[in-house]
Amino acid sequence: MDLPVADRSVLARKAEIVARLRAAMADGAVIDDPAETRAYECDALAAYRCAPLAVVLPGSTAEVAAVLKVCHEERVPVVPRGAGTSLAGGALPTTDSVILGVARMNRVLDVDYDDRFIRVEAGRTNLSVTGAVEEEGFFYAPDPSSQLACAIAGNIAMNSGGAHCLKYGVTTNNLMGVTLVTMEGDVVEIGGAHLDAGGYDLLGVVCGSEGQLGVVTEAVLRILPKPEGARPVLIAFGSNEVAGACVADIIKAGVLPVAIEFMDRPCIRACEAFAHAGYPDCEALLIVEVEGAEAEIDEQLGLIRQIAARHDPVEFRESRSAEEAQKIWLGRKSAFGAVGQINDYMCLDGTIPVSALPKVLKRIGEMSRDFGLDVANVFHAGDGNMHPLILYDANKPGDLETCEALGAEILKLCVEVGGCLTGEHGVGIEKRDLMEVQYSAADMEAQMRVKDVFDPRWLLNPAKVFPLHLSAGRRAG
Repeated sequence: MDLPVADRSVLARKAEIVARLRAAMADGAVIDDPAETRAYECDALAAYRCAPLAVVLPGSTAEVAAVLKVCHEERVPVVPRGAGTSLAGGALPTTDSVILGVARMNRVLDVDYDDRFIRVEAGRTNLSVTGAVEEEGFFYAPDPSSQLACAIAGNIAMNSGGAHCLKYGVTTNNLMGVTLVTMEGDVVEIGGAHLDAGGYDLLGVVCGSEGQLGVVTEAVLRILPKPEGARPVLIAFGSNEVAGACVADIIKAGVLPVAIEFMDRPCIRACEAFAHAGYPDCEALLIVEVEGAEAEIDEQLGLIRQIAARHDPVEFRESRSAEEAQKIWLGRKSAFGAVGQINDYMCLDGTIPVSALPKVLKRIGEMSRDFGLDVANVFHAGDGNMHPLILYDANKPGDLETCEALGAEILKLCVEVGGCLTGEHGVGIEKRDLMEVQYSAADMEAQMRVKDVFDPRWLLNPAKVFPLHLSAGRRAG
């Protein structure tokens, strides 16, 4: 992956820039010691690393504005960072950039149970949002696998989803408003504690913009009453394609589970060795969860059982207690960590029509054999958001490049069957050079013009999303 050539004038002025940042921040909020900035040289796409010029950890919206004003005046690129869990290199710095981390900004600012919203600082972790309201019987719906660590700021930047997004939607469906700081240091309120703001849908533009339009410091999130009950079932199959066909039939039948998750044999075995969830040794399994009143749950699961029976499942296991339900989910929630215990891997993120699941799973198997690298599949099957894990050896020369080539072909396949390059991980640097596979030159120009409006100097996360050859003139000023 290429990064832009560093601005030598910025590097030459490092001491002056750092001094200005320290003058604007509280003590200890600016880090420029190379030994300490090493912790920020990559995100969860750890195959690529680059030390930043400096790291700034503001504690308030006012401090974020102060940082951005300095960097705008000094023409220093800024890379916003939440918890650093991005799998697409969204928070990868350049040597002439300042990392702006919001992890210290993690307070709950307001909760309104009557109007069903919570206002939080953007550094708050995803899971702790639900933690702040669950005693009153509410929850925050988006639940990415990294929810214990990932920050709301990153969820907004990448429009994150999670296992339960089939019923409740992804971040954009649960985001009501943001406080945004522009590169010039202006503080802007977009949306708020109501259903729809007047005028242009700027909230829809900001959500998923990967920190390229402004830095989100606060968010108003929709909270929902907890369902009366929920029950998952585990359905095991003899092949990936049959499991994919079962998913398509469940969706076609008009049933709306809260989640449909898919795992194949390599992933099942890794998860079982890691979490001991009691999964059957099969080629593929689905975890399907429904919720509601007991009678409603029984009716939905009865229909799902009928649909699954037509595909000759190896096993149909229905949870009968909270402990059994937790065990069914245990392996799936541990999947990425479990695979990481046994192999280096790259996690992809592409979205396809649900009806294309059997075809795509078959082609991924064929591509895996052609490239000589194993692929473990685990993904949100209900909405076609795939997460193939390509296994490779980081210490073997050429393996990473082969892994990237296989990943590119899988993502091209997603576009070919009518899907798109990303569902929730974002483009970052990982898919940056594939954008032209999905978008025409006119499409790309329209997207870059939006960035021109918000960030005319192209200083916010400028090396991401757009192929470097297309953005070169704008980044050069």
